[in-house]
Amino acid sequence: MSYWELANPRRFMGWTAPVMSWAFGLAAITLIPGIIWGYFFTPDAVRFGSTVKIIYIHVPAAFIAINAWIMMLVASLIWLVRRHHVSALAARAAAPIGVIMTVIGLATGAIWGQPMWGTYWAWDPRLTSFLILFLFYLGYIALWVATEDADTAADLTSWLCIVGSVFALMSRYAVLFWNQGLHQGASLSLDAEENVSDIFWQPLVLCIVGFVLLTIALVLLRTRTEIRLRRIRTLELRARAA
Repeated sequence: MSYWELANPRRFMGWTAPVMSWAFGLAAITLIPGIIWGYFFTPDAVRFGSTVKIIYIHVPAAFIAINAWIMMLVASLIWLVRRHHVSALAARAAAPIGVIMTVIGLATGAIWGQPMWGTYWAWDPRLTSFLILFLFYLGYIALWVATEDADTAADLTSWLCIVGSVFALMSRYAVLFWNQGLHQGASLSLDAEENVSDIFWQPLVLCIVGFVLLTIALVLLRTRTEIRLRRIRTLELRARAA
């Protein structure tokens, strides 16, 4: 069976149902213990005090916010090349999830920033590019809503996704492009000096895995909903034509 046959709407609805259920279950198994472990069973950091524990929400949310857009980029490119409707619907389904994760990232970043930097917001390169990414998310969703023809909306949003990917990458790698800025380096890194200590790193990895699994489940759920809505609209158009 061809890989592309798995993305056939009927086949997609079949195989994603059990995958979605497993993803929700595994997300609960990893995310809930990870947050409890991180918040209640790790000590306060020497430099940051108890505020450091916000990383168990902030880092996974920011990670998903950036990578959800990258996933949308891949799906959009598939649409532009293959004209495969499920890929366009998957990109559309991921956008609201990306918005929520971006809002969580911005809010928790502000909560972290006030005691650490003395301000809730600074026009730091990484923070600014992350804010612009949030605006692209809103623009992407608005463009889908404002365009009546589904294929035209998929075309326009795909090109918008390609442009917005610049800021998704900048928000991830801005600390490498600019040496100045308030935002600290990556919490997880191959560099042992930059990486957080193991006592914080272990529950953080568990939380990130949980967020990833939750996002997979939500994207599948929303994509399945988009497929059903598309079927309903098709039936309504046929009924009107008859």
